[in-house]
Amino acid sequence: QVTLVESGGGLAQPGGRLTLSCAASGNTTINGMAWYREAPGKRRQVVARITRDGRAYYADFVEDRFTILRDNPKNTMFLIMDSLKPDDTAVDYCRIEYISSDQEPTVFWGQGTTVTVSS
Repeated sequence: QVTLVESGGGLAQPGGRLTLSCAASGNTTINGMAWYREAPGKRRQVVARITRDGRAYYADFVEDRFTILRDNPKNTMFLIMDSLKPDDTAVDYCRIEYISSDQEPTVFWGQGTTVTVSS
């Protein structure tokens, strides 16, 4: 039905920057989009979410360091992460909400992209 392609993870120095992207394929209208992270030994938690009309929410730990954006014609979402900290080390996952062909609200997760912040 839906496929998600995540990219942009990698190694960054503390204080550095990474930009994550998540692109949904297919003829699908995406409603909510969000980034979650799963740090080693911790539960998956929301980082940021964005509505279709661009309203954004950030977790407290973001502390104004990140920006979530979306490009609706391309069904693509971005997370610009600045001032990275070692605690940002995690596997980051894209999560989308859409209405399926049978009119049911549906959630779909990406495969994850690994972010490592280390000196």
